[in-house]
Amino acid sequence: MTEEKIQIYCKNTGTYRHFRPGVTLQEIYDGMDVRLPYLLTSARVNNKTENLHFRCYMPKDVEFLDIRHPSALRTYVRSLCFVLSKAVYDLYKIKVYIEHPVSKGYYCELALDRPIVREDVEAIKQRMSEIIRADRPFIVKNEQTSAIVDLFREQQMEDKALLLETSGTLYDTYQELDEYADYYHGTLLPSTGSLYLFGLEPFYDGLLLRIPCRENPAILEPFVKQDKMMAVFQEDAKLLRVLGLKNAGDLNLACREEGRASAIVNVAEALQEKIIAKIAETIAEKHKQGTKVVLISGPSSSGKTTFCQRLQVQLMTNRLSPVGISLDDYYLNRVDTPLTASGDYDFESLYAIDLPKFNEDLKKLLQGEKISLPTYDFTQGKRIYRGNTIQMKPGSVLVMEGIHALNPDLLPEIPSEQTFKIYVSALTSISLDGHNWIPTTDNRLLRRIVRDYQFRKYAAKETISRWPSVRAGEDRWIFPFQENADAMFNSAMLYELAALRRQAEIILSEVQPNEAEYAEACRLKKLLCYFNYINTDELPGTSLLREFTGGSTFRY
Repeated sequence: MTEEKIQIYCKNTGTYRHFRPGVTLQEIYDGMDVRLPYLLTSARVNNKTENLHFRCYMPKDVEFLDIRHPSALRTYVRSLCFVLSKAVYDLYKIKVYIEHPVSKGYYCELALDRPIVREDVEAIKQRMSEIIRADRPFIVKNEQTSAIVDLFREQQMEDKALLLETSGTLYDTYQELDEYADYYHGTLLPSTGSLYLFGLEPFYDGLLLRIPCRENPAILEPFVKQDKMMAVFQEDAKLLRVLGLKNAGDLNLACREEGRASAIVNVAEALQEKIIAKIAETIAEKHKQGTKVVLISGPSSSGKTTFCQRLQVQLMTNRLSPVGISLDDYYLNRVDTPLTASGDYDFESLYAIDLPKFNEDLKKLLQGEKISLPTYDFTQGKRIYRGNTIQMKPGSVLVMEGIHALNPDLLPEIPSEQTFKIYVSALTSISLDGHNWIPTTDNRLLRRIVRDYQFRKYAAKETISRWPSVRAGEDRWIFPFQENADAMFNSAMLYELAALRRQAEIILSEVQPNEAEYAEACRLKKLLCYFNYINTDELPGTSLLREFTGGSTFRY
């Protein structure tokens, strides 16, 4: 009797091979002689990311991912965080809180009743190395969610218990490492032995966990000093502690209380307005000393446009006359936009801006002349003129926003003392739980998906497919200049994923399983599922989030 076989198509090699039903992805990788240059961490099965223990019982398309792929690197980092958590527990019987990415690593705090010393760092690092050398398996278990919640409550992991209890699932998974239970949002490596490289060092009041460089996984990511960004995260952490809303489960529970969702929205909005008002006061003082231009920069979907308009309102309360201008309106016509190495339009490049025309208009403005202000039509891909004019007068300050606003090559002839530089980004501070942070890039991508669908007529598939080139452009054109800012503004709202969820889910559901972007769409939908819905009707018309959801009282 012939043994039944299933057909597997490997995208890496473009070949087919037959295997027994129930074969694991690791066995398929070995059997198809795939040779990836760097560590294999996970695979996409029918365009959905799975761990290497995943078993195939039906014909599948499989694509193996090494650590250079964003999804694969996330798998590596999650596994490394599990080992860190286990090591801290083994040594101190306490929790480690993985707060947020910063300085090309991950900032972590320990629940110690004393300051961390270097000996602690060395002990944790040594224990992590021992766990890695032992090559212990990460075991995935699936049970009723109520049972997992009870397990985490017994282990005094209330953040994880509350996350799962409020997420609405009947069954869920959790992971074990040598009988130490934990929960991670996404795939893990098969075992600890694959964690070939990491760094751990003292950082502020905690630790900095360092990871392999995505471009060159043989070395660690280079340390980047980000003191100003760290200060923003620390301020947000203080607010979350005051509100008792450090994690998604806290937020879900609070929003189930009558009237609490509105209160949370109002507090978050009021705090942002207070910060904007403070920045405006600083600019007003600088204006007396000769500051003429306010430069507002930040990555895609950071909310620069709404921040710019709200800042102008606050500047007027300080008796200044703001004149607004957007770099986006000086984009070259799409047909004239420079191309990337792959032949796509490079919208993130500084040279996608009509620099000669922009500097010509800027010079005229600063001399008090009136100029015709262009508008960029993203649908047509053209710069058009609609009869809008602007002019600076005594008491005026030029407020200019765009992703390149902090790049010194943008304004080569303007002395730095005449400018005030602001960096805006969605620095997401709320976490899923103590070991599962929310990447700021995911926050921005979800904003962009919702905005592009509503206002630029792009499907989620298109936005997701463009995102890697957007991120590459940010790494080159934005992030190197962010610490030069005179002020940083965090545009992330602690409630915003709950508010974005309803619209984003509908848009993401249009991505089909046969499309390459399906894996990312699934991952983002799963992230959103951890948040209970907040009705966007709760948002005021001036909310920064309405730049993406619609209904803003500002005109864009």
